[in-house]
Amino acid sequence: MRIKSVKHTTRNLSLSVGAAIAISLTGCGGSNSDTDLKAVDTSAPVEDWVMIWNDEFDGDSIDSTKWSHEVNCSGGGNNEQQCYTDSSENSFVADGMLNIVAKPAEEGAELPYTSARLRTKYKGDWTYGRFEMRAKLPSGQGSWPAFWMLPTDEVYGSWPKSGEIDIIEAVNLGVVDADGNEEKYVHGTLHYGRDWPQNESSGKEYLLPDGANPADDFHTYAIEWQEGEIRWYVDGYLYATQMASEVRYNSKGEASGLVHQGWFSEYFDIATGEKEVHWDAAPFDQDFHILLNLAVGGDWPSNVNNLGIDETAFANGQSYIIDYVRVYECSTNPMTGKGCETVRGGYKDEDDALVTGKAPIPEPPSTGVVQELTVFADAANPDWPIWDCCGGSTPTIETDDAEHGAVAEFVIGAAPTVMGFNTTLLDTPVRFDASPMLTAGALTFEMKVVSLPSDANAVWKFKIESNSASQAVELDITQDVDGNPLTAGTWQTYSFSMQDLADAGLDLTGIDVIMIFPAWGTGEGATYRVDNVKFAIDYPELVLFADQTNMEWPLWDCCGGSTPVEAIDDEEHGTVAEFSIGETPTVMGFLSGDGVKFDASLLEAVGVIQFEMKVVTGAANDTTPWLFKVESNGAAQAVELDLSASNEGVAPVTGEWQTYTFNLQDLADAGLDLSAIDVVMIFPAWGAGEGAVYRVDNAKIFNPPPPSITLFADQENAQWPMWDCCGGSTPTVEIDGDAAHGATAEFQIGATPTVMGFLAEDGAEFDATTLLTSGVIQFDMKVIATPSETTAWVFKVESLGAETAVELALEASKEGEVPVTGEWQTYTFDLLTLSDAGLDISAIDVLMIFPAWGTGDGAIYRIDNVKITSE
Repeated sequence: MRIKSVKHTTRNLSLSVGAAIAISLTGCGGSNSDTDLKAVDTSAPVEDWVMIWNDEFDGDSIDSTKWSHEVNCSGGGNNEQQCYTDSSENSFVADGMLNIVAKPAEEGAELPYTSARLRTKYKGDWTYGRFEMRAKLPSGQGSWPAFWMLPTDEVYGSWPKSGEIDIIEAVNLGVVDADGNEEKYVHGTLHYGRDWPQNESSGKEYLLPDGANPADDFHTYAIEWQEGEIRWYVDGYLYATQMASEVRYNSKGEASGLVHQGWFSEYFDIATGEKEVHWDAAPFDQDFHILLNLAVGGDWPSNVNNLGIDETAFANGQSYIIDYVRVYECSTNPMTGKGCETVRGGYKDEDDALVTGKAPIPEPPSTGVVQELTVFADAANPDWPIWDCCGGSTPTIETDDAEHGAVAEFVIGAAPTVMGFNTTLLDTPVRFDASPMLTAGALTFEMKVVSLPSDANAVWKFKIESNSASQAVELDITQDVDGNPLTAGTWQTYSFSMQDLADAGLDLTGIDVIMIFPAWGTGEGATYRVDNVKFAIDYPELVLFADQTNMEWPLWDCCGGSTPVEAIDDEEHGTVAEFSIGETPTVMGFLSGDGVKFDASLLEAVGVIQFEMKVVTGAANDTTPWLFKVESNGAAQAVELDLSASNEGVAPVTGEWQTYTFNLQDLADAGLDLSAIDVVMIFPAWGAGEGAVYRVDNAKIFNPPPPSITLFADQENAQWPMWDCCGGSTPTVEIDGDAAHGATAEFQIGATPTVMGFLAEDGAEFDATTLLTSGVIQFDMKVIATPSETTAWVFKVESLGAETAVELALEASKEGEVPVTGEWQTYTFDLLTLSDAGLDISAIDVLMIFPAWGTGDGAIYRIDNVKITSE
């Protein structure tokens, strides 16, 4: 602990402290703990806290070596109604107590009340420790006493970026409202985060036992502040805990969420000059000083209880009486404040003392893979609620014409408002990363104005926000995509490109609010409908060959003098392209016609060149390498690769159809100009292909669909076999009586506790990162026999060899259903929900469906259509 201009004094304090030790034993079936945290003995005195500063107010005046007065009429930034003075009428020491008195000001004064605000700045400044006050708080409507701390040096920026610690605040104590409710709460709060008005705070309120009021007697208020943690106490009882946020990282080392959502800081990085969010001990890792003050009125007390200020409560002065203020250092580790914790069981439980903070949840860096998003089309998207900001209405879903079906309807009344779709209404917003579609993406929607606003001059607006309104762009809706002006009674399409929105200042990585509305205050009387709200990109696609020749990209023999032909292959492939190589060295493939070039630049980050090939007859030399080559700009740029360098990594096998995929990003990185592709070749190495006959089908350049995996559908996936963890059984494939399911995976549980499901072979882990916002794990289940009607059925998924895991009841699925014996039921779990709960979705390797551990004896159930896919 650092102390400025303060002489150390040595005095020990005996406090109640307990050691809370939680031992968690986890296994594939569940967890248990042998430690009862509620039974920890906290009565043993300790000597770890050493008092280093105190004021017992035993003298006859305020000690100017410890305290200074703030003198101003600034209202504390909260519209408070007092001037702070250094007058002995507003603050004095008497009978071993510091008195801070709020009283009416003289007639004609700048503000109607006077009071005092004392601080230790530059006389007592500390990082970490125990800060304690014994005091009797004032009462009355409009009273606002505080014992709090501010940063001495604003290292991270002006308020609240460098933090504020409110050890104890209370407003309007003793006030009884019309319903007979008496105000008795005290509050402990932290302030932190971004610049006002995007600042954040979090805290907890507390009631004294037995209905006691803090204004009726003296009580002791304290915090214990250590690196990354602050705890609040009243009369020795720990009622609130706040902690720094703890970031969760995925298998790639990328921040992917929060293990604990606590406080955060935001400031400019000295090295990069970029504003960054930090999830660490900052800003509560610097010197703070103590403040004592009594405010009158202000934004908080004047707007709660009986409202305003009760003049009679202050007519004879209202007193905040402090017996002492003490500061202690943790002798175990003064530099971190750790090792002297006065704790009890439950102090880090969210349903007890732990406070959830307001830190933004980090998301992995953009994958560069475009994920399109439908915000609304025919039905509400639960991740993007329909929203009226301020008008008090509830937008509805109505049925429109046959083409549009269900649409979102908004109605604006007299209250000014904006309307649209808002994911920040959720406890965990599902922000959309549109950055990969920067150059070619757009937000499009259709709108039909049913009735225009009463204001004939009302201008219609489109507004989009990101990252909790830290960035926003508002544009006029002037004309639809066909150039027509907005007209009532007809559906019109509007489109706003991602490039234009980014150029206007929008951060595309965290879009969370979409608004469509008449300009603020001009919309009364408007009724309008919206449909097909989508983030989409119109990717180019080139089919070189699929069942027939593309006449702009004909089959081609460079130099051998042959004419490739169309041939008939198996039922699956039908018409294919066939190439035959004679003794003359050559290359073969697809050559664009005159003036025809394919621009694949928009596909660079996401696209592939893919084709299927079957070698009918191999080259005379069996060791001949097979090659893939692509050229652009008349062979000005070219990239040549072995077929085994494809994503599949396989060499041709005579007589078998095989798929080959090459990422356009890899080709661009190797020097290919993707904007003017004009030749695609597949051939045995030059001069070594004599005698080869081979066929090509489904050759195309395109953006493939998102990755997916089927663990079981009609048959077992050899890389994800059925699995009994611990019961010793072998799950089987059984034919179900339901024609829709056919072959299914059947699991039977005996007396031995177990869990069952699907376990990936080594190397078969599934990376669902690109499916984060759109993906699901889904399966069908039918219970044949259940051991008990009260058995809880569980879904569990693990990754990284059980390093991360999430376990949920089946009824926590999107369908919200419990199993019904004898019926097939579908269960769907969002990957985003699983990720937010702590699962690293970049390496999923176990999927389990089972009756709760130890309760499954006699259960028989079947599983089908198990997949991880884009919904």
